[in-house]
Amino acid sequence: MTFSVWAPGHTRVEISVDGVRHPMTSGEGGWWSTDVSGTDYSFFVDDDPTPLPDPRSLRQPTGVFGPSQVYSHSFPWTDSGWTGRALPGSVIYELHIGTFTSSGTFDAAIARLDHLVSLGVDFIEVMPVNSFDGTAGWGYDGVLWGAVHEPYGGPDGFKRFVDAAHARGLGVVLDVVYNHMGPSGAFLDRFGPYFAGQNIWGAALNVYGPGSDEVRRYVIDNALMWFRDFHVDALRLDAIHAIVDHRAKHILEELAEEVEGLSAGLRRPLTLIAESDLNDPRHVTPRAAGGYGLDAQWCDDIHHALHVFLTGESQGYYADFAAPDAVKTTLENAFFHAGTWSSFRDRTHGRPINKAVTPAHRFLAFLQNHDQIGNRATGDRMSATVSPGVLACGAALVLCSPYTAMIFMGEEWGAKTPWQFFASFPNPELADAVRTGRRREFAEHGWGESEVPDPMDPQTVRNSTLDWSELEDAAHKDLFETYRALIGLRREYPELTDPRLEDFVVDQDDRVITLHRGAIKVICNLSSSAIPRPPGKVLLASADAEDIPSESFVVVRAE
Repeated sequence: MTFSVWAPGHTRVEISVDGVRHPMTSGEGGWWSTDVSGTDYSFFVDDDPTPLPDPRSLRQPTGVFGPSQVYSHSFPWTDSGWTGRALPGSVIYELHIGTFTSSGTFDAAIARLDHLVSLGVDFIEVMPVNSFDGTAGWGYDGVLWGAVHEPYGGPDGFKRFVDAAHARGLGVVLDVVYNHMGPSGAFLDRFGPYFAGQNIWGAALNVYGPGSDEVRRYVIDNALMWFRDFHVDALRLDAIHAIVDHRAKHILEELAEEVEGLSAGLRRPLTLIAESDLNDPRHVTPRAAGGYGLDAQWCDDIHHALHVFLTGESQGYYADFAAPDAVKTTLENAFFHAGTWSSFRDRTHGRPINKAVTPAHRFLAFLQNHDQIGNRATGDRMSATVSPGVLACGAALVLCSPYTAMIFMGEEWGAKTPWQFFASFPNPELADAVRTGRRREFAEHGWGESEVPDPMDPQTVRNSTLDWSELEDAAHKDLFETYRALIGLRREYPELTDPRLEDFVVDQDDRVITLHRGAIKVICNLSSSAIPRPPGKVLLASADAEDIPSESFVVVRAE
């Protein structure tokens, strides 16, 4: 078989296959190749004695410092009848394979998919599964983007997971990271000009400087691989604001263009969802209208406004969202900061969307996600702070809004397990640096060292793993049934998924929020006393009462 690697500017490249070294031949464009038989292989560049894994490796059976392994994408798929899932109107469920179950594998997660079917969600968003150093981690420190993390079950395990999801009518969103490489095992710069300085997380990719054509191809080919060879339905693009590209055509626009072409060939919708803190509507504006052409983006402003309203917290970046009309402003406009002052940034921030032409389904709304929980000092969920009634009100505001709704694993039953930051770097110096940096960061906000969980302690992973037995408790089960009923209403009444923002009105009367959804009203009462229930047919009420008690909601349809 032919082995090849891009290594421009080098005088000698060799490949070790099954322990035997072979010279490679230099070719056009900085590519080196050779024909040899074998399975486990590493590269040697010039006089560097370090064996290097393949930057485009499809399998790393012994970890990111070990040899790459030849892998065939041949797989006994059973999803030939799968025609995909469209994003508008959908509910997404975010999960982390390593802590979704106690086993932390794809196969164990498959055994829980029927729970998600019962809940009624449409997509599963899987946090990154690319190879990173260590056994446990969030996945955002990946260094070999095409190789699936072996402790989860490797590439065949992920394919089994996607196949099983499709068999149950569930689409799969995969979280991918193209803004940096992790701090351990990132060898790409030994081959060529892959990197362009550093950002706050690690080495940033060179997507616009000299030699960047192949680097851009590296990113785009990886994205297309997940769609084509792993049958995923969508990609969530991590922190795109950290991708620095000064070319006339941004790499995200180029990616959207190529994904659109692949979608036509595969004859199923393929979706790109961005994470960005820029509040820039150009990301989700179609390419024909001068935008990047991404399909949707996470909307942190909606989270922040609802979090402050439900919990009363207003420190740090939450401060501006304590404004009396923050929920109304944000829900009606998607962005709270839309060319307006941001006290946290000490500058104006964002740009308003054009509600006449931008549908709300281009923005993901959520009460919780991995970042907003895990980046708290103790990783405490909202369920540790507020009552089940308040959680239910928050769910109603998200699930009855015009936005694409997202739920974080365990949220649907008010899980008590935290979701904490963890990693497992084997290098003791790096592990200590991560541990010290985490504690120093929160010490600046008044947290004692012993209060911040040790991210390198395996117990932190165990603490963050869902406890499925909680669903046997009546209070947890009641909240789960509320979530399921709300999702059921979305499917039954088109008014609740209508994405037209121009027609969406929110009333905010102190601690009472009313969503107007055509003939349907969704009223959430967080005031200290009961309020009258409006006339009409009650579609769902979180409390069995004639009025609307404190910490409850009602969904009413005019007759």
